[in-house]
Amino acid sequence: MSESKLAGQFFDAAIGLLQRVRDEEAANVADAGAAIADTVAAGGRLFAFGAGHSSLAAQDVVYRAGGFALMNLLAVPGVVGVDVMPATLGSALERVEGLAGAVLDSSPAKSGDILVIISLSGRNALPVEMAMNARALGLKVIGVTSVAYAEETKSRHVSGTFLKDHCDIVLDSKIAVGDAELTHEGIEAPFAPASTVVTSALMQATMAAAAEQLVERGIEPPLLRSGNVDGGHDWNGRVMTEYGDRIFFRH
Repeated sequence: MSESKLAGQFFDAAIGLLQRVRDEEAANVADAGAAIADTVAAGGRLFAFGAGHSSLAAQDVVYRAGGFALMNLLAVPGVVGVDVMPATLGSALERVEGLAGAVLDSSPAKSGDILVIISLSGRNALPVEMAMNARALGLKVIGVTSVAYAEETKSRHVSGTFLKDHCDIVLDSKIAVGDAELTHEGIEAPFAPASTVVTSALMQATMAAAAEQLVERGIEPPLLRSGNVDGGHDWNGRVMTEYGDRIFFRH
């Protein structure tokens, strides 16, 4: 079977976006990594939040081999994935005002911690209020979003603002409005979204920058190893014991 023209076009589009964020967001990624390193060094905790498919990039840095043991998922019931029934409920919950405050108030997050908020559009009430409430509680907020949405769409929050307006550091994924890289004759809707690829890469690059910052300060980054390599379980047990008071996915 000959190779797919459209598949190749998607790879090209994704690679182009990755190169663009690598070059254009380098300073912001370094700043985000430094902020995470500062928090780890100061005894703080790390949290990541995303709604809908944006939650995939948040989950990608929680409890995984090669990742920081201290990164915790700040989960909002009903919006973490498509497993909720009906799946459309998750989209509806993103527009509910007051939900973010209730989640934060009942979470272990506190002043001095970091919260990474991932939202492609950044226009719904949930990510906007999550950022506003988190900063009011004294958390530092890193937003991962597409700034294009703030320039080309209207906010759905009563304030008229977007996620990017309430962050200490913003990482722009450069994803075009609509999140579909390809069009083709005979296919009426655009297709092939790349936001997950790019946003996950931004997250992993940020964590790599944080590890670099920590080791430069003489601090061993609190990394997990694969449980499928010899010694992995022992290593992870030591890390989780050492940092147990800052890890919340075990409780």
